[in-house]
Amino acid sequence: MTLTFTTYYAIGFAVLMLVLWMNVVRLRAANHISLGYGDDPTLHERMRQHGNFVEWVPLTLILLGLAELRGTEALWLHVCGGLGLAGRVIHPFGIKHDNAALPARMVGSIANLGALIGLIVLLALSF
Repeated sequence: MTLTFTTYYAIGFAVLMLVLWMNVVRLRAANHISLGYGDDPTLHERMRQHGNFVEWVPLTLILLGLAELRGTEALWLHVCGGLGLAGRVIHPFGIKHDNAALPARMVGSIANLGALIGLIVLLALSF
């Protein structure tokens, strides 16, 4: 069995990861900061945007791949994959050093958690 749906979402996640990574690299280069964030709150925000992405997306893709291998219906793969990807697109806009409660952060987090919980439930029901 091929992982068609997982591959589609992996491509979307990979493109987003590259965008977040480039945001960090550009700001590092502009401010001549090689390591850490050099007390630059904007660089710290961008590092956390990228870091948070890297912390959550691998598990989402693993669960999505396992659900696909277990024969989960395409609709549910799209619901969970789309929810996870949408959450990851929205979430970085809510990470600001001066405001921890921005709606984008909350919406992105809820979408990501919804995708993970959905995938966990789908996997648990696949036995």
